[in-house]
Amino acid sequence: MSATLECTRCRRQAAALEKAPIPGPVGEEVMQRVCVDCWGEWSSTEVMVINELKLNFMDPQAQQILTQHMREFLCLDGEQPGVPFPPPPETGDSP
Repeated sequence: MSATLECTRCRRQAAALEKAPIPGPVGEEVMQRVCVDCWGEWSSTEVMVINELKLNFMDPQAQQILTQHMREFLCLDGEQPGVPFPPPPETGDSP
């Protein structure tokens, strides 16, 4: 039987990750604070973030930017769950 935890993102008791999904202290933090379902949602969203921001991992700042978006998405820094990214700006084209 897998362990459960109270997830920082969905705020429910849910299945914990069995191992750190990424190396290092951030991976350990994710394993201890994020449920399997929310990590799966981030894994799908991660690709969209990389593409939308056109992150180039030859640039040393790209990993920091992606990590910050991950922390925001997973509410690791105390953000409230919900919409993890701000909505796009209004274009002013509406009647």
